[in-house]
Amino acid sequence: MTALPDPETRDLFDAAPWAALAQAELGAAAGVPTMLDAGEQRLYLWLARNWARGAGAIVDLGCFAGGSTARLAEGRRQAGHRTSIHAFDRFTASEELKARMLYPAGIPPFAGGNILPLVRRLLSPWDALVTLHPGEIADQHWSDGPIEILAIDAAKSDAMADTIAARFLPGLIPGGSVVIQQDYFHWRQPWLAAQMARLADCFVPLAVCPPTSAVFLCTRAPDADMLARAACTGLDDAALATGLAAARAQMARFGQAARFDRLAAALAANPGGRVAWRMRKP
Repeated sequence: MTALPDPETRDLFDAAPWAALAQAELGAAAGVPTMLDAGEQRLYLWLARNWARGAGAIVDLGCFAGGSTARLAEGRRQAGHRTSIHAFDRFTASEELKARMLYPAGIPPFAGGNILPLVRRLLSPWDALVTLHPGEIADQHWSDGPIEILAIDAAKSDAMADTIAARFLPGLIPGGSVVIQQDYFHWRQPWLAAQMARLADCFVPLAVCPPTSAVFLCTRAPDADMLARAACTGLDDAALATGLAAARAQMARFGQAARFDRLAAALAANPGGRVAWRMRKP
């Protein structure tokens, strides 16, 4: 049986206090384009402002134009914490993505796929708090001390999920760090739920934030041997399905049966599929 967080922490997250935040509390961050749902935006702000104690960095993996980073940074600013937010991304965008996400948000049309200058401008209100890490996340390593909040929106394949786990999870603080798996319930990425279930000795689920996010408390920082045993790369479909079944049991108290049904259906509809953009809708 999956362990539960202590009663105080469980009660706090069960109450979902972020849901009651007013839009105005996002401050200037509300103006930075993001793919996050409104509830997820409030969650990011609340975690950085109300949960974090400044005991470590905030790491944002896959921040696109900086929207998630801005919500985290604004929470950090409101809390008065000075520890850094580290945002990792390629900082590129296709013409289709610019037209879908940036121009409707009021960004004037521009040539080329490099959005790093735009991101720097959008995040300028939090210059003192944010460090950007452009490039492939798989080519980067973490060596800047403990991580208090780890937001993951870049695990678009099983191999990337395992790479991120190996590079960043050892930096978490047992009992004090949370991991946001932003795509946990996204049907295109069934390996994420399986991965977290395979790491159940190190993580306890705290909350579900629709449409796709799940939050986990780190109870033990995984070492290299634990991460190797929990890796999803190379698992066949049957083993991944077993991991999904374990995740369903791990998350049973949150009542997400329909979402797990869709993850299982996506896995069945995509034999051997392990890259998000190649997955066909079940």
